[in-house]
Amino acid sequence: MSIVKMHKVTFIGMAADRDHLLADLQKIGCVQIIPLAAGNSAIPDTAATAGAREALKFLRTFPRRRRQVLNKEQFDAVEVERRTLEVRNRLHNLKEERDFLIKRIQDMLPWGDFKLPPLEEMGNLRLWFYVVPHKDMPKIRTSAPVWEIIRRDGRFCYVIVVNEEEPSAMPVPRVHLGYKTRHQLEARLDDVELAIEDAHAERAYLTRWHDLFSRDLNFLEDRAVRQSTAAQVYSNDTAFALQGWAPTERLPELEDYSKQQAFYFESAAPAQEDNPPTLMRNPSWLSAGEDLVTFYMTPGYQTWDPSGIVFVSFVIFFAMILADAGYGAVLGLILMLSWRKMGRSSSGRRFRPFLLSVAAASVGIGALFGSYFGVIPPEDSLLGRFHVLEISDTNRMMLISVVIGVFHIALANIMNAHRYQHWQDRLPSIGWIGVICGGFALALSGSITLPGLHTSSIALMAAGALLILWFTAPGEKPLIRLLHGLEGLTRLSGALGDVLSYLRLFALGLGSASLAIEFNRMAASVNESYPGIGLLFALLILVLGHGINLALGITSGVIHGLRLNVIEFFNWGLKEEGTLYKPFKQAEDNLWNR
Repeated sequence: MSIVKMHKVTFIGMAADRDHLLADLQKIGCVQIIPLAAGNSAIPDTAATAGAREALKFLRTFPRRRRQVLNKEQFDAVEVERRTLEVRNRLHNLKEERDFLIKRIQDMLPWGDFKLPPLEEMGNLRLWFYVVPHKDMPKIRTSAPVWEIIRRDGRFCYVIVVNEEEPSAMPVPRVHLGYKTRHQLEARLDDVELAIEDAHAERAYLTRWHDLFSRDLNFLEDRAVRQSTAAQVYSNDTAFALQGWAPTERLPELEDYSKQQAFYFESAAPAQEDNPPTLMRNPSWLSAGEDLVTFYMTPGYQTWDPSGIVFVSFVIFFAMILADAGYGAVLGLILMLSWRKMGRSSSGRRFRPFLLSVAAASVGIGALFGSYFGVIPPEDSLLGRFHVLEISDTNRMMLISVVIGVFHIALANIMNAHRYQHWQDRLPSIGWIGVICGGFALALSGSITLPGLHTSSIALMAAGALLILWFTAPGEKPLIRLLHGLEGLTRLSGALGDVLSYLRLFALGLGSASLAIEFNRMAASVNESYPGIGLLFALLILVLGHGINLALGITSGVIHGLRLNVIEFFNWGLKEEGTLYKPFKQAEDNLWNR
């Protein structure tokens, strides 16, 4: 579990070789490009890569696909993409124009067939058209000097007002009819309908390339990314310069490539003002922890990788909130049925160990609570021997939850202190460990008789507070240093709130267990009250009740399991956010056709 060390790499070469370098770097796939051309963002414009998928979707959704061409020598993926997108855009515009024409013709029907005379013949007077409800007709007489009712129906009067400017006090907005006659619009509508048919015919013709096009999807996306990335490279008529971030272990490979291709190559460690991207590296079975972390934030390059801790703590928190071994077994069964399907994608393979851990922990902790779909096994049974915790024991479960909170936040401070090289920078985090653990011990001293516990708790808190007070800003002058220390101590109330926030583990687990028990009681009561038919309703209550409770438990486990990690834990352990490492590389094998 670590953040991979990065180096800034620079390539310089002749302008004619720029595209060749980009193609090769895309195959190597380890350099995140740093924009050198003015006005470009740090992340490549990925919108250009959507064109190929949009084109494929346009061909795939056509209901009558033509016979597929199998000879790849006749196929030009770039040309097929261009033509397909052109047909799609043309068809979209034609359909919009058709809808507009249909509506305009419908709007013109009540007014009859007419042609507007030129303004010169009208003495610069214009005709303004209004559809006025009968109740608003009295307002027309006061709003318009010259007007005429052309037609009436059961609800409206169709009124034409003659004036140079649009009347401002009309009770309704005017109707836009344009300057073309209805016959001209109908003729244009016929042309548009024919053009739409032609576009559909061309679309049908292009579907013969569907299979070959889907196989070259990655090629088209890689090409679009290269074109977007080329705009981030500094270049002039004679030379170009490209910079990026690359993992340190890939430097020999890049240096060997540069020597072979006669590019100038240089690498340098990050400077103080640099902000390298963050690449977290974990064993494959822990890799899903990276996704849990980046769901909320990306750790800064100079911080540490919390993936393993978040992985383990989320699994434990989820299991405590679900609080039932039967529900955990259901999750395990669903995972078993989906195991092979999840193995077809890289993200699915990443999450399988994580979901297996969640199911196993849910079964294990549920067994400790002695709950199997809300049923508690007899004490002398095999399952009953694992029942060592009573979730309804409020005092004990609250104590366990607070202990978990103290340990979790103390661990965050330990990891935060460990990342600093200078000992003075580590002392504030160590001070907070002393304050939090000392405060917890002081709270225990009121209910546990242990010689010296009260005094040592106060001493530990005082020592921690002194470390926070004096070392929060060690490089400042004494007065400024003291003020920063006092400001740091204001987090004391936040520390108490964060520790108590872990009580949700007990509260949500108790709620889940109570609901399971209550559904069982409801089902038993219905079965006893209505012999025979009651069994059917009892089974329905059990299935629906436990299904709803399981869904609520999963939702609560995910939301609050993440919350305790990304808010309480990150608040103390990760104070700097970074950017995720996104190398310039070829597209992975797409899952479009799977």
